[in-house]
Amino acid sequence: MNKLYPNAKTALEGLLKDDLLIACGGFGLSGVPERLLEAICESGVKGLTFASNNAGVDGEGIGKLLRTHQVKKMISSYVGENKEFERQYLSGELEVEFSPQGTLAERMRAGGAGIPGFYTKTGVGTLIAEGKEAKTFDGEEYILERGIFADLSLVKAWKADATGNVVFRKTARNFNVPAATCGKICLVEVEEVVETGSLDPDSIHLPGIYVQRIIVGAPYEKKIEFRTTRQRETA
Repeated sequence: MNKLYPNAKTALEGLLKDDLLIACGGFGLSGVPERLLEAICESGVKGLTFASNNAGVDGEGIGKLLRTHQVKKMISSYVGENKEFERQYLSGELEVEFSPQGTLAERMRAGGAGIPGFYTKTGVGTLIAEGKEAKTFDGEEYILERGIFADLSLVKAWKADATGNVVFRKTARNFNVPAATCGKICLVEVEEVVETGSLDPDSIHLPGIYVQRIIVGAPYEKKIEFRTTRQRETA
């Protein structure tokens, strides 16, 4: 099975339609599958729901699809630093389901493991618990959280071999692993594809069994959300 595709557009062929639920890796602008997101933006599909830690920033990451009004709902844990996200939410244009970061990661992991739901103490007694089933274990209250079962998973990694074994680099690992496992189809964009067998088996973060399609997205511009500097004092 050939998993390598020449670009993001061809990798997404036959997979896109309106109203998809997409699990997307990334934390801020680290580990964001930007080539795949750009191709989805250009495709014009709409009514999308994204399960992702955040929506990038204005005009970057999922923020690009917010600008074009292709996103219907965000399942997220952090929504700061994106003015368009804020504007659409406050105006009622965008539905937002807030989920604590650990809970969101576990919801993705649970979906990937075929687990439809789990109980957690996180969010008990807060707005997060409203409308959710509660149960008491050993005198402590827990709320039921649902696993996330996505139509597509979008992931960005450092290296992959042709069979789909994937290695992430440092903090770009973030939500990418649980996001990759919970989709029916997983697409990975990488900086480099290496020879099969050249990756240390003990260093593989995502086994190829989870990956269906791969593209090389390099070169990438290493973007950051904020740059804070101070003027150096003269000696």
